[in-house]
Parts: sequence; structure tokens; C-alpha cells
Amino acid sequence: MPRYGYLVMLLFTMAGSWWLEWAFKLRVLRRIGFTLMTILPISAFFVLWDWIAIHSGHWDFDYSQTLGLELAFGLPLEEYLFFIIIPLAIILTYEGVTRLKPKWRDRHHDERAS
Repeated sequence: MPRYGYLVMLLFTMAGSWWLEWAFKLRVLRRIGFTLMTILPISAFFVLWDWIAIHSGHWDFDYSQTLGLELAFGLPLEEYLFFIIIPLAIILTYEGVTRLKPKWRDRHHDERAS
């Protein structure tokens, strides 16, 4: 099981937030193109950050916790998935919470306007 540790963590994160899409009819995943356009530029920055940190000796992966499939920059597949799944889980959680508590969203917009 250790080889799947990182992937299991990502699946656990998905299970904890993706159900909100259907339970509250959020329509985040129906706008997946728009959602990915907000996530991918930031993800690219963090991929570069990871690459620099690894090659500088500041960061490394426990490859016994990954599937062993390395993609560009020598990063494991799970790291690329992390940079998509975690922000998506945050967006779904935010949208779900503000669907239940619309005043929280309104208050946030009111504070930014002033």
C-alpha cells in the first residue's frame, strides 16, 4: 500500500469535496474549462517551484509513496494531480459553503468594494 500513499491522499481529498458538486448543484465541474483556466497558470508556477526546490536540494519526494511514474521535470504524476485536485477541492468547498451561507460571500464582496 505505501506505493499508493500519495494517490490515496488525493482520492481522499476528492471524496471529501467532489460530492458537493452534485449535492448543492454547484456547476463547477460543468464549467471545467473555465475552472482549469484559473488553476493551471498557478499550477505551472508551482511545478517550476518544485523543480527548482528539488534541484537545489531543498525538497524531495518519497518515491516509495508514489506510483513511480515521473513526468516533465522529473516530478511524479501525483504531484501534477495534486496541483489540480487540491485547488479544485478548495473551489468546490468554497462554493459549497457559500451556497449554504450566501451572506459570507456577500460580506466578502462588500468588504472588497469599500
